[in-house]
Amino acid sequence: MNAKTALPAHGRAREDVLAELSGYAADDPDYKHGRLWSLVYYLDEEHEAFLGQAYQAFSSANGLNPTAFKSLKRLENDIIASVGDMLHGTPEVCGVVTSGGTESCLLAVKTYRDLARRRGVTRPEMVLTPTAHVAWFKASEYFGVKLRLLALDDDLRADVSRLPRLLNRNTVMVLGSAPGYPHGTIDPIEAMAALAAKRGIPLHVDACVGGFILPFMEAGGRTLPPWDYRVPGVTSISADIHKYGFASKGASTITYRNLEYLKHQMFVHQDWPGGVFASPALLGTRPGGAYAAAWAAMQHFGKDGYCDLARRTMQAFDRLREGVAAIDGLQVLGDPSGPLLAYGAADPQVNIYAVGDQMDARGWNVNRLQNPDGLHAMITANHLPVVEPYLRDLQGAVQTVRANPALARTGTAATYGLISHLPLRGMVRKQVLDLFAQMYRAGGTDIDLHQMPPPPGGLRGQAQRWLERAAQWYVQRRQARGGRR
Repeated sequence: MNAKTALPAHGRAREDVLAELSGYAADDPDYKHGRLWSLVYYLDEEHEAFLGQAYQAFSSANGLNPTAFKSLKRLENDIIASVGDMLHGTPEVCGVVTSGGTESCLLAVKTYRDLARRRGVTRPEMVLTPTAHVAWFKASEYFGVKLRLLALDDDLRADVSRLPRLLNRNTVMVLGSAPGYPHGTIDPIEAMAALAAKRGIPLHVDACVGGFILPFMEAGGRTLPPWDYRVPGVTSISADIHKYGFASKGASTITYRNLEYLKHQMFVHQDWPGGVFASPALLGTRPGGAYAAAWAAMQHFGKDGYCDLARRTMQAFDRLREGVAAIDGLQVLGDPSGPLLAYGAADPQVNIYAVGDQMDARGWNVNRLQNPDGLHAMITANHLPVVEPYLRDLQGAVQTVRANPALARTGTAATYGLISHLPLRGMVRKQVLDLFAQMYRAGGTDIDLHQMPPPPGGLRGQAQRWLERAAQWYVQRRQARGGRR
């Protein structure tokens, strides 16, 4: 074993440990100055310190047994009541605090699968769009619920006209997003819920991103399509507090219109020798610090604070959307309501992935999209001061790429271009799985799948060469068949 990574034979001073720990972040993205456009919801050091104090006060508390730590159940009750009110629910709305959006999504699938078993469904299916968060695809695999994909319309929203033909006796739930993560568009929840309700099918709204900003955008005067509990057919909603609620990581919520739905989420084992066991969610141990920090953030901001954060966020969103649309060669994808923005190339001479490489080189950290190709920005109030520098660099990046077409064949532009368009999706999945697994080999391997420049040799180079060979094989195969797929 590497001596550097082995458990030390003798304990170290706390000061030394903390000093080394701070050094580990040296190569992390600069999210504190708005250079990162995903993953992190950051305001300032004062707020971080406040959350840390709240978290620390309950860091050893465990939400596993709500009858033991009554403080945590009280915090959870306050959080769920506030969320229910925020989402325009009745007093009957109930739910739990979860560890994050993925757990909330998984729980909804488990709940509706088990609810459908009561009516004899043994081959469960659920309807969602290809742009639904990947957590729903994970839930399908974990819980054995078949996916039925609902196509998108021209604005990259769910095409509700195609929904009726996807519903059948095995459909356990329908999913709508508010908004969808890739393009920031809100699905036509009202129309989808009406169709689902007519067939007695639950509809879940994934508002993990939007739950803590859409209500306050609307309060600030934004006109949004109906999407929450005001829509009669909506039976449950997931909303993350650690996103636009600005809580510490590890805090989401799933709420249901009433307890009859929530009961199917719960697990009970009455014959365990350790005692009768009951759990409301996926986790056993539930960290009390996350409850406390989430409660503290919500109490600190209140409705007026969240309205101010939404106002500043939308100022940044509006300016960024306007600026992107004004750059020759770019176009906004879909018709986003905010706060997420996606954009792609409007000019075939501009490779959008090469633009992403140029933005990375200028110190920005941006995500790539596929189907269609694009770049992505998750916008927060912290981005307002950096929108103009971002747009200036984006303009320069587009000009550089247009003047240098060869950039499309280098860096991540080459890798993403192959990954996105290679039709051999099973082969791509296998290669990515093999590459990703190397990160978890004993001792670890430094690989970043999202920023994967292909230098000669090594795993990254191997991945690039594999993709190139696969693409060449596919082209040769098509040529041999006279151009047919």
